[in-house]
Amino acid sequence: MAESAGKYDYIIVGAGTAGCVLANRLTQDPKISVLLLEAGAKDDYFRVHLPIGFLHLNDNPRTDWRYRTQPDAGLNGRSVLYPSGKILGGSSSINGMVYQRGQAQDYDRWAELTGDKSWSWEQLLPLFKKSEDYSVGASEFHGAGGDWRVEKQKLRWDILNAFRKAAEQSGIPNIDDFNSGSTEEGCAYFDINQKHGLRWNTAKAFLRTIMRRGNLDIMTGSQVTRLIMQQTGNGNVCTGVEFLGGGQEWTADVSRETILAAGTFGSPQILQRSGIGPSALSQQFGIAPVQDVPGVGENLQDHLPLQMTFKIRGAKSLNTIGRGWLGTAAMGLEYLLKKNGLLSTVPAPLGAMVRSDPAQATPNLSYQIQPWSQEAVGGSLDAFPAMTVRISNVKPSARGHVRIVAPDASVAPAIAVNYLSTPEDRQVAQDAICLTRKIAAAPALQSYGLQELNVDDDLLRLAGSITVAGANPVGTCKMGRDDDEQAVVDSELRVRGVVGLRVADASVMPLITAGDTGATTILIAEKAARLIRAARA
Repeated sequence: MAESAGKYDYIIVGAGTAGCVLANRLTQDPKISVLLLEAGAKDDYFRVHLPIGFLHLNDNPRTDWRYRTQPDAGLNGRSVLYPSGKILGGSSSINGMVYQRGQAQDYDRWAELTGDKSWSWEQLLPLFKKSEDYSVGASEFHGAGGDWRVEKQKLRWDILNAFRKAAEQSGIPNIDDFNSGSTEEGCAYFDINQKHGLRWNTAKAFLRTIMRRGNLDIMTGSQVTRLIMQQTGNGNVCTGVEFLGGGQEWTADVSRETILAAGTFGSPQILQRSGIGPSALSQQFGIAPVQDVPGVGENLQDHLPLQMTFKIRGAKSLNTIGRGWLGTAAMGLEYLLKKNGLLSTVPAPLGAMVRSDPAQATPNLSYQIQPWSQEAVGGSLDAFPAMTVRISNVKPSARGHVRIVAPDASVAPAIAVNYLSTPEDRQVAQDAICLTRKIAAAPALQSYGLQELNVDDDLLRLAGSITVAGANPVGTCKMGRDDDEQAVVDSELRVRGVVGLRVADASVMPLITAGDTGATTILIAEKAARLIRAARA
């Protein structure tokens, strides 16, 4: 028999990037009670907080769901690892620490697709600034004093400086900021989520400071299996959740709302296991259909990156600089004394936003340049000095899906990305490879003797073989207008046909933004908290 965890005004499912923000904002009202459920463990693993620890977080069962894609024709039949944070802070605890908002037109397009002007860039910018604590200070586009620390990088690499110069020689200018909403092309060092040389995840930023609030209960190691639904005169009502924790079955009741913040992979699975989604899918696994919502799990989008690796000479590379006890000790001493140096590095310090060809209306490629390389995600660093150039199509036309394959929550879903399944995406991938080779051949990089690995004259085959799973999956519970049959939530993030249930995470994005999506997910949570408070008033 299931144990009762009690009754709460609000239940938040998932203490990841969005869930920590929601818990913070909702419990500001001492009159309401909140239960925050997280399937992963506490974020007390030292490698989460030491920036260079990113090398050990993907494909690690302590921190990662370790999802894999279905074999994909566009990936030359391969199945690839798809990292997703399973820990307090979610993917903000394992990601690349890049702070990037995307382009203003991304959000203006959201406003069009939802019929709600409050999702436009102009109206969302104050929410971005509200969360932010920018080390440079407040400005037209940045906020200071918020919870989400954003800093300029201190560490520089000769090989990355040379790449930036080579990009400039190839027609890509130097710029200072990726976060003004601009659609200009440019190359810059990323702003990053660190504080005092440590990773700044959402558990630190939004949750740790409020754990003593008497109206918040947090349960880690607690995986929601399904939502508890009840038929009333008002239709389908979500009255609580069932979950597993500590080897025990639990239930928790809710008096106001349940908010799914389990992410692009987690939220659609919970809905599907609860009979909310395509009815045929529910029936296939013996789940009683509650609400036919065809779009649940569909519309999956990501910036699946091409990963081009180049051997280099005459410059430092993380691959070799820290090898041996002496090099490791030197890095450790520098970090202890200065909270700087190689141990504070992020995976990709340098970035660029570029058009794959001049006909593109706005930059559609995102570059992330890494002073290191590895054969496989989560694997060991290569033994030779190298750099990796990751190039992502930030405006993909392909769409994939996430679908349960069993009613059991312990069974991983089927994730299909359908990479390179459209003519547009195939052309962008080929153009991206050619552009990268042009930059690599520019004068500024000639002294470093770049040698491209995995060379293939068949550019499509090459693209399929060097693509790795992205870090920005979105869209599987998309928001949209009432007449959009694929919309799962409305512009106030309420699930279609269900009372007392919202989704507030990256899965609600109708279109992916042109940049890393962590900052945007925090924005969605801020917006959701405001909507929930307004509904309570």
